[in-house]
Amino acid sequence: MPKRQDPFGELLADLRRRAGRTQEQQVDAIHAVSGRVVMTRRELSRYENNETIPTTPTIRDMAAAYGMAAEDLLREAKEARARRRRARAALDESERYEVKRRTLLEGASIVATGSAEPWTRLAHAITGAGGIDEPATRVLVDETRRLHTSEMQLEAGQLRYRVNSHLDAITSALPRAGRQQQALTIAAGETAALAGWFAWDLGDYRTARNYYRVTAECSSAAGHPPLRALSLAYTSYGCPPNEAIILLKEAAQCVRGPGHATAAAWIHARHAEEAARLGNELDALRALDRARVAYEYADHTAEEAWVQFMTPSRRDSLVLSVYGRLRHPELLDAADEATQRLGDNLSDAGVVVLGDLAVAHLQGGSREQGVHVVHEFATAAAARTTTMGRSRASAIASLLPTSERDLTEHLKELAA
Repeated sequence: MPKRQDPFGELLADLRRRAGRTQEQQVDAIHAVSGRVVMTRRELSRYENNETIPTTPTIRDMAAAYGMAAEDLLREAKEARARRRRARAALDESERYEVKRRTLLEGASIVATGSAEPWTRLAHAITGAGGIDEPATRVLVDETRRLHTSEMQLEAGQLRYRVNSHLDAITSALPRAGRQQQALTIAAGETAALAGWFAWDLGDYRTARNYYRVTAECSSAAGHPPLRALSLAYTSYGCPPNEAIILLKEAAQCVRGPGHATAAAWIHARHAEEAARLGNELDALRALDRARVAYEYADHTAEEAWVQFMTPSRRDSLVLSVYGRLRHPELLDAADEATQRLGDNLSDAGVVVLGDLAVAHLQGGSREQGVHVVHEFATAAAARTTTMGRSRASAIASLLPTSERDLTEHLKELAA
C-alpha cells in the first residue's frame, strides 16, 4: 500500500529550511542540544518524508534544535499518529493543518520553552551544569561564527529567524554545558548581540536593548570582557553622542591586549565618529589616530567573529564619517582612496561606505562626483535596506543641490 502524505513531515522539513540548515547540519544541531547521538541523516529524511514519526524523547530534542516549544511539536506528532491510525485522507484536515503549520512557523523563533521572551530564557540558562561534549559545543560555536559572517551578505530580515533559532538551541544546551559552559556562554552572548543588532536594524529598539543587556550578562558569567565591549559598542549606536562616548571608552578598556586589535580599532573609530558629531575635533582626531594604530596590528578575519565586518572599506567609511562631520581638509583624498578600495564587492557595509563617500564628496565641494555616487548609493540602499543605510539617506538628502529634487525625494522615502 503506498505511503500516505502527512503535513507533519512537511512541517519538520520547513522548520529545518527556515533555520537555513541542510539535513546534515540539522542532525548536528539536534546532537548538540541533546548532548548525544540520537539519529542519522537518513532517519531525519525518513521523518521529513513521512516514512515514520519520531519518538517522544527525539521530538523534544528536535524541538529544541528547531527553536520551538517541545509541547507544540509533540502535539502535532500526536495528531500525525492519529491521522496515520485512521488511515484516511481528508482534504479539510490538510487545509486546517496548513493554517496551523504557518502559525507554528511564525512563532517558532520566540517560543523555545514557554511564553518568556528569548533574552529572558537565555538569562536564566546562563548558569547550569551537565554534559554537552566538546564536539557538540563546536557545532554551536561554529554556527555562531557563520551567522556573524553571513550578516555581511544577507539582510537582517533574512537572517533574523536563523539567529533566533540558533539562540534557542544554545539556550537549551546551556543547562547541560558542564565543562563547555564558558565556550557556550560566549557563543550565546555573541548570538544575542547579533539578534539585538538585527532587532535594532528592523526598528525594534526595546528588543535590541534587552539582547544587549543579556550579552553583557554572558560576558560576566563567562569572564570574557570582549563580550561586554560588543554589548557597549552596539548599544552606543542608539545613544546621544555624550552617552555613546562614555560607553565606548568603557568598551575600549575591555579589548586591550593582543588578539583584539580589530575590535579596538572599531571602538576607537566609533568614539571618533561620536566626538565629531559633537564638533570636538581634537578628541575625534585623537580617537581616529588610536583606531589607525590598532588597525595596523589587526586581522579582522582571524579575531572575534563579530569584527569580521571591519574590513578596510568599513574602516574607510568611519574615517569618511569623521572627516565629513569635521569638514577636514583631507576629506576628498580619503574619499578617493576609499573609492579605489571599495571596488564592486558591495555588502551591507559597502552600502554604508557608498553613503559616506557621497556625503564626503558633497561636503567637500565635489558636487558632480557626489551626485554620481549618490545615484549608486540610492540603488544599493533600496536593494539592501538597513538602519545605517536609512540614516545615510537622510543625511545625503539634506546635502543635495536643489536641482536634484527627484533624487532628494527618493532618498527621503528610503530614510522613512
